[in-house]
Amino acid sequence: MGKGGALSEGVIKKIVLSYTYVAIWIFLSFTVIVYNKYILDKKMYNWPFPITLTMIHMAFCSTLAVLLIKVFKVVEPVSMSRDTYLRSIVPIGALYSISLWLSNSAYIYLSVSFIQMLKALMPVAVYSIGVLFKKETFKSDTMTNMLSISFGVAIAAYGEARFDVWGVILQLGAVAFEATRLVLIQILLTSKGINLNPITSLYYVAPCCLVFLFVPWIFVEYPVLRDTSSFHFDFLIFGTNSLCAFALNLAVFLLVGKTSALTMNVAGVVKDWLLIAFSWSVIKDTVTPINLFGYGLAFLGVGYYNHSKLQALKAKEAQKKTQPTDEEAGKLLEEREGEGAAKRNESRD
Repeated sequence: MGKGGALSEGVIKKIVLSYTYVAIWIFLSFTVIVYNKYILDKKMYNWPFPITLTMIHMAFCSTLAVLLIKVFKVVEPVSMSRDTYLRSIVPIGALYSISLWLSNSAYIYLSVSFIQMLKALMPVAVYSIGVLFKKETFKSDTMTNMLSISFGVAIAAYGEARFDVWGVILQLGAVAFEATRLVLIQILLTSKGINLNPITSLYYVAPCCLVFLFVPWIFVEYPVLRDTSSFHFDFLIFGTNSLCAFALNLAVFLLVGKTSALTMNVAGVVKDWLLIAFSWSVIKDTVTPINLFGYGLAFLGVGYYNHSKLQALKAKEAQKKTQPTDEEAGKLLEEREGEGAAKRNESRD
């Protein structure tokens, strides 16, 4: 009874902690998305400078990461050669900067709810690019599932009341660049055995993003900001917004590190529905029945994809567990064959 009670308490504690990590990540992700929308939307805070906002985030995250690693020594820096940095971190930083720029720009043109619907295409992009880079195996049933997700998103787009072609192009571009970044992380960092936590990731990647964003900023947004003499930097708004972005990076590591990437994918689906409900009820964005029907189809496709991933993961873990048993059986068989050979030799003598 005591052992059973202790085991039950341990299981309950693990479940509670997992749900806590999920809740923290959903809350921070939700907050950053709505906060960015509030700052960038012309009908709200009316500050439509997505590159500048992303640069503020990167500068803030870089500064905090340097302080935590170099000054307070909370985290040990990861040793990395110059060649590894140039071949691995720089391409990832470039893709990340473009992805953030495009995704933040989309908030100027599209509603929060519709952006979340378009983000349902992320598994499609990751799988397609993974196949292209030969990190995923092409399977007809998986591709059929990807097409069903795409079909659902297409229906949602057809029913969008505030459809903007340029906004859709920006968001789809953000999805494509982010999916490429995720595949490159798997190829470049995992293959080299480099493990980065969120603080060391920001320490290496954030300054790189800042440099890449500086180039378009000089030509696109700096001239407008320079001529806007009425603008004053609001430290409260941009400071708290950047702090939320930094906390979100930590929450991602906490969620994936303590649970799994699959849990994060499932939690992401819950977050998307919450954002759609919030966008409709609070921000008063128009959500049509066709929107919901299309996203519902995409949601079922994403759910099936996550379920397939979970089953594959369970099969892989089961295979690992049975592998030592097979090896032990092989050794036992060899020992018995050896004993049999020894007895045969004795009988001959």
